[in-house]
Amino acid sequence: MASPNLFKLLKGALATAVGGLALGAAAPALAADAVVYTSNNVQTVDVALDIIKKRAPGLTVQKVSSGTGALMKRIEAESANPLGDVVWGAGFDTLAAYKQNFQPYRSPESKGLDASLLGASDLWAASNLHVMVIMANAKQLKGSEAPKNWADLFDPKWKGKVIMGDPVSSGSAYGQVYGLYRLFGTEGLEKLAANVVVSKSSAQVYRGVADGEYPLGITMEYAAYSYIAGGHKDVRLVYPAEGTFVQPEGVAIIKNPKNGNAAAQQLYDQLLSREVQEAELVENFRRPSRADIDVARLTKLPNLKDIKVEPIDPLQGAADYDKVIKLWEAALKKGGK
Repeated sequence: MASPNLFKLLKGALATAVGGLALGAAAPALAADAVVYTSNNVQTVDVALDIIKKRAPGLTVQKVSSGTGALMKRIEAESANPLGDVVWGAGFDTLAAYKQNFQPYRSPESKGLDASLLGASDLWAASNLHVMVIMANAKQLKGSEAPKNWADLFDPKWKGKVIMGDPVSSGSAYGQVYGLYRLFGTEGLEKLAANVVVSKSSAQVYRGVADGEYPLGITMEYAAYSYIAGGHKDVRLVYPAEGTFVQPEGVAIIKNPKNGNAAAQQLYDQLLSREVQEAELVENFRRPSRADIDVARLTKLPNLKDIKVEPIDPLQGAADYDKVIKLWEAALKKGGK
């Protein structure tokens, strides 16, 4: 997923970046038909822009890339004179924290989305979904059966053999911890904390499992699946039987967009289009938010309807952030970490 999207991070650590970013440390956007502020990686952005170039040849798009929190602070700093049109790649909790900087728009493409994937008052919409999975390296399991449930990770036999990201610095890792807290409460967090190795880098989770440093990891579906698609025969994905957690990633129009409403809406429509979302799925394994895309036909991933999902409210998760992080840190301390 894009960079951390948690209230505490946005108000705290990312404030340091703002001093250099606001009003110009990042290169100002040049004149363009539409300017997209995005925290998505180069491959994800390039795939979308290539499709847009074919679908809307009259629309020129300039990208401005940075971390999610830094982009939100930039949009806030530029509110009197916006230099962007659309922001793409933020979680719903982050978008809600900065909702005063966006303007409503109901895209004709939103008919392909479930109502739960549309922001309040049409201020944003989901462009893709991040599904949390257990990533396993069959070779490193050394004959042991891979977990089938989240609760299986609590077994002492996995102590030191499960890697996950740090929820203090990773939005996806916080989503995982919050989901497990909702399922198992404080006791579950304590059992998990006793076993896991916590990495400051979320990327190290899927790399560590793929490279055989750890037999198990808690990570995002698209990141783990990229190894399967790349021919890594030992990698497996486990969708836990209790239900997995889904985090939507969104797109929003910046209030009073630099290049006008028409350009901003056209770009927004394109990012929600079936063509862009299918290309992102096939090329980058980003699960689409649209219900009319057959994921199982285009990849070896299951369709969302065939996965048990534990409903998690991202806005409530953001509101509970401080409480859950304190519980997690206490659990780690209790586990001697």
